Amino acid sequence: MKILIIGGGGREHALVWKAAQSGQVTEVFCAPGNAGIAQLAQCVPIAATEIDKLAAFAREKKISLTIVGPEVPLCAGIVDVFQQQGLRVFGPTKEAAQLEGSKVFSKQFLLKHKVPTAEAGIFDNPAEACAYIRKKGAPIVVKADGLAAGKGVIVAQTVAEAEAAVADIMERRAFGDAGKLVVIEECLVGEEASVMALVDGKTVKILAAAQDHKRIFDNDQGPNTGGMGAYSPTPLLSAELSGRIYEIFLRTLDGLNADGINYRGVLYAGIMVTEDGPMVLEFNCRFGDPETQVVVPRMNFDLVEACAATAEGRLDKMELKWKSDAAVCVVLAAGGYPGNYEKGKVITGLSEAGKLDGVTVFHAGTSGRNGQIVTDGGRVLGVTALGEDIEDAVRRVYGAVKQIHFDGMQCRRDIAARALRALRGK
Repeated sequence: MKILIIGGGGREHALVWKAAQSGQVTEVFCAPGNAGIAQLAQCVPIAATEIDKLAAFAREKKISLTIVGPEVPLCAGIVDVFQQQGLRVFGPTKEAAQLEGSKVFSKQFLLKHKVPTAEAGIFDNPAEACAYIRKKGAPIVVKADGLAAGKGVIVAQTVAEAEAAVADIMERRAFGDAGKLVVIEECLVGEEASVMALVDGKTVKILAAAQDHKRIFDNDQGPNTGGMGAYSPTPLLSAELSGRIYEIFLRTLDGLNADGINYRGVLYAGIMVTEDGPMVLEFNCRFGDPETQVVVPRMNFDLVEACAATAEGRLDKMELKWKSDAAVCVVLAAGGYPGNYEKGKVITGLSEAGKLDGVTVFHAGTSGRNGQIVTDGGRVLGVTALGEDIEDAVRRVYGAVKQIHFDGMQCRRDIAARALRALRGK
């Protein structure tokens, strides 16, 4: 099989890394890829948003299966285009991808089908949104309707902060057209988990759960980012809670089918575990990042075969087995991220880190220059380690982080600390 993976971040590096291990795969292409991916696959200089060019490439190279990484091409309808041209592709259609592409669509869907979620109001008028905020009080959550690169959700601690968020989103258009509508919802209290599942329209197969760290600084301080690290498994989810989350996925699938939407691909649920049980914060229509960097290394099955089975509606025949090892990923970010940052900083120590037992360094924002690997994004690398348990994986991953350097490098030093506290408390 010839495989095409679309995207160029840490998630895609993890997918390429796993796809290359499949006995069915003869060639792996990645568009556009990055400097780390280039060591495993043939990188193709086509952007993830250039859908027609990607389809033409897939036809020309006789690609057996295309796996779409990022949400933007999914929400733009890449799967529809590939399917219309007879190309096998893994991911939801444009209609199905609205679960991520529109917070309004998603919230209306959740409420309609009685999937556990926060109470909310939907507004196209800033004054009405602010009146609702004053009525409900704070803390409260303000969400831009459309895609905003993971930054369109503001958890406001005061009414004034929430009103300022509405002004930023709806009036100053901080996220462009994503801010034409806003969702204002109650602030759920609890601990958050990331649960991804493969869905083929009929069958749901839950993947290993993970927890990520969204804030830039230790102790969950500072602004939200795309994610500064993750770990899997999580002690948060008991067997009973996992069962209730599975029921949430089944109810969601039933709702999609009732609405005439055939969902095939990854369905990612951001779950808040509250006193009243698990509730859906959001849906994503693709593999999470950086959750993929800890879930994929724990897979004891062929990812390519699982994706093909999902695309073809035969997921019920797949058995998903998992390694008992724990995985921890620490993201190394550019100085200044998630604000302004510089690119082109030379990265050293990658080969030394990669040689450590159980360690894999996934590239997120890198490129090659004059025989060196340099920074080319805000989140630069995802250093992942497998260990016997979370504590062992944490020790290994931070040992690897010590080997790597680039000017301005920053990372959190407390990845998986919540899990360690929970495990030690038992």
